[in-house]
Amino acid sequence: MPAYYLEALTVTLGIVLLMAEAFSPGKSKAWLGIAGAIGLAVILVLTFTAVGPAANPEAAWAKWPLWNFYQFDASAKFYKIFSLLTTILVLLLAVDYRKVLARFTEHPGSENGTGEYYCLPIFACAGMMWVASAKDLAGAFVALELVTITFYILVSFMRRNVGSLEAGVKYLIIGALSTGFLIYGIAWVYGTLGTMNLAEMSEALIPRLVTPIASEPVPYPAVPQLPLLFGISLVLIGLGFKIGAVPTHIWIPDVYQGAPTPTTAFLSVGSKAAGFILLMRFLEPFLASDLTRGSVITLLAILAGATLLFGNLAAISQSNFKRLLGYSSIAHAGFLLLALAAGNPGSDKTLSSNEAASFYLATYLLMTLGVFFVLSQIRIQRDGESINDFNGLGKTNPTLAFALTVLLAALAGVPLTAGFYGKFFVFSLAVEADLWIPVVIAFIGAAAGFYYYFKVIRAMWWSAPAEGAQPLVLPTITKAAVGVLTAAVLLFGIWPQPILALLK
Repeated sequence: MPAYYLEALTVTLGIVLLMAEAFSPGKSKAWLGIAGAIGLAVILVLTFTAVGPAANPEAAWAKWPLWNFYQFDASAKFYKIFSLLTTILVLLLAVDYRKVLARFTEHPGSENGTGEYYCLPIFACAGMMWVASAKDLAGAFVALELVTITFYILVSFMRRNVGSLEAGVKYLIIGALSTGFLIYGIAWVYGTLGTMNLAEMSEALIPRLVTPIASEPVPYPAVPQLPLLFGISLVLIGLGFKIGAVPTHIWIPDVYQGAPTPTTAFLSVGSKAAGFILLMRFLEPFLASDLTRGSVITLLAILAGATLLFGNLAAISQSNFKRLLGYSSIAHAGFLLLALAAGNPGSDKTLSSNEAASFYLATYLLMTLGVFFVLSQIRIQRDGESINDFNGLGKTNPTLAFALTVLLAALAGVPLTAGFYGKFFVFSLAVEADLWIPVVIAFIGAAAGFYYYFKVIRAMWWSAPAEGAQPLVLPTITKAAVGVLTAAVLLFGIWPQPILALLK
């Protein structure tokens, strides 16, 4: 099956569900989320059978001009799987969260205003899948905006909640500003290289002989370095909004806290992954060229250091768990940037910077979504999201407390969990690249992570439950999801090969 069918099927699924929701007389809308998750699971299976033009060059579809904008390599396949898996879990999370959605859309006894909430993530998923296959900055920008505009709606979906509306406005304003940086940076890059196609950018930066008698190859045609670096810097600032990096990180704490919890989970994992795959595609030509490599690595190292420092230190003082996850999300973006700053092209035996960052994101998906499943039940059953709301969970529901302990320990990077391998690969690459100052900052940040993640663990096991607190009873979907994600975190902590095999 041609790979581009995957996005077409995803969009079709979203439209079908949207139409079904509009004409369905049923009071409960939970079936939309379950139908969406099943539909995406089918597309996820089809992803393993999808091929690009290289696999079947004689086919009529392999000669379509579409392939000038669309590619299907190992990275594209990995991030399509990533996007589909993330969206499936977010839809399942939204099914159990529907009581809160109903409370702040129509009224607590009606789900009439919640149907669209299960359809919008599917369109965002299609956008993320297109970003993963982008060969051209114009196409990537359009796909990324599809993701971002969908998130504007999802963040402010609870229209009867002031916090959600405020978060939506902040996200819209900062998002519009970052889009300006992104498109202006792309314009500068286009102006200096004369193309927005990523492959042609690489060719434009390859040193060539200006004349047959020249002894040393020089860039031809001459590329003005300063305007090109200015354009790259603007693009980095614009994409920094998507990945939650300094200096366009300021929206994260308020938006994370105000948005519906499934949206926060989707932002934390899906939006970050879409930003990083585009960042990797964009940086590839510049990291391969001697003309720009040193300057780009310096820029990435500065961004990584600043992001690590701010995210980790700001997370220490947080008492609201959602805000803590927001600041820690910034810190994790710093670790991912540090992997890219190493600029390692990799080999058959070692991971490249892009592969290490992708592995980190894959483990981050498992850990973070597992935590958000638990947090959503705390929000539903205890009507709170602060760390104090986890007090005594070890006594009232020790199995759930154990699962959350494993997930938080993995986020901190404790050995024998998947999170340890992610940080280990990043530190290895950074040390190998002699990025000593960012490595020291990352080490301090990792130590801070132990402190703020373990604050929640301490609240669960060492604090007494609040007076009259009822034991947390998990719905079937949440119970299954937390169990599977926790088991996956432990499994990949001792056997990471399945994720590594997907990356190769």
